[in-house]
Amino acid sequence: RVFMAPLTRMRATQPGDVPNALMAEYYTQRAGAGLVITEATQISPEGKGYADTPGIYSAEQVEGWRKVNESVHQAGGTICMQLWHVGRVSHSSLQIDGQPPVSASDRPYQNKTTVKDEHGNMVRIACSTPRALRTDEIPRLIEEYRVATRHSRAAGFDMVEIHAAHGYLLHQFMSEESNFRDDQYGGSLENRARSCPEVIGEWDAARVGIRISPLGIFNGLNDLAGEEMGLYLAAEFAKRGLGYLHLSEPDWAGGPALSLAFREKLRAAFPGVIIAAGNYSLEKAQPLLDAGLIDAIAMGRPFIANPDLPERLEGGHPLNEGRMELYYGGGAAGYTDYPSLRG
Repeated sequence: RVFMAPLTRMRATQPGDVPNALMAEYYTQRAGAGLVITEATQISPEGKGYADTPGIYSAEQVEGWRKVNESVHQAGGTICMQLWHVGRVSHSSLQIDGQPPVSASDRPYQNKTTVKDEHGNMVRIACSTPRALRTDEIPRLIEEYRVATRHSRAAGFDMVEIHAAHGYLLHQFMSEESNFRDDQYGGSLENRARSCPEVIGEWDAARVGIRISPLGIFNGLNDLAGEEMGLYLAAEFAKRGLGYLHLSEPDWAGGPALSLAFREKLRAAFPGVIIAAGNYSLEKAQPLLDAGLIDAIAMGRPFIANPDLPERLEGGHPLNEGRMELYYGGGAAGYTDYPSLRG
């Protein structure tokens, strides 16, 4: 019931955003999680928003991930690919031929992303103003998600998770704060939600999970009206028999805590597996597990510094402290060099 949440670490090999042996070591160290969910992984070059994040659209990337998965499986683990398109949370320097990033509309994200400077150092830079995807481009986008799912299967993943949270592209379609379209993907709640179920369909539904963040304050979206959308999507996913609903809760990032009433409505809408994430401890999780409102928790930052986190939690052992200055980019330091209980 303790899963590893997706964690951006920015260590893919360049050029090509290719998963590598160091990443295989990192994930294999954490194979004791109930489920390992990978870092967010772009479905296409257009979907990239941060330096050195991995992809799942090229043959080299598929082969790199295959080696990661073989190692995790040999260690007895189960691993899920998180599929990602950042939308407007990007910079033109990360896009092919310096094109602007894309979004539901051309409203910019007024913040920064991470790129490399001419010396190879990670630097923060203002995001570029996006262009709105044309209606006739959306079938291409949906197909890219589906191709990424097929590539994930070919790479040996056990399942995939669609990233529809945290102000990235699918969330940009869902939110009234970033979607000003007047076609079938804008306006009503049902229209704004349309793209999310459409990207599902290349694998048995039980092999597909989805992550949403109702009420979250992420990447320029103050989604305080997100309860209705969250409940609508939960019901739609239940109809399709999705493997799980992954709930990124808002309070760890400055949003309001989810109410018991909302949790109960969400459980009624989605009777399948609900994973909860957001600064969880065993003490926070147990009452919700006992009440049947969640089925597992996903922990992120504690897994960075504690590769054997479930064993530590079960035995009541102290946790290592993470080195935040080494979270993003770099090599083995702050990535694969944290000690486990067994040395």
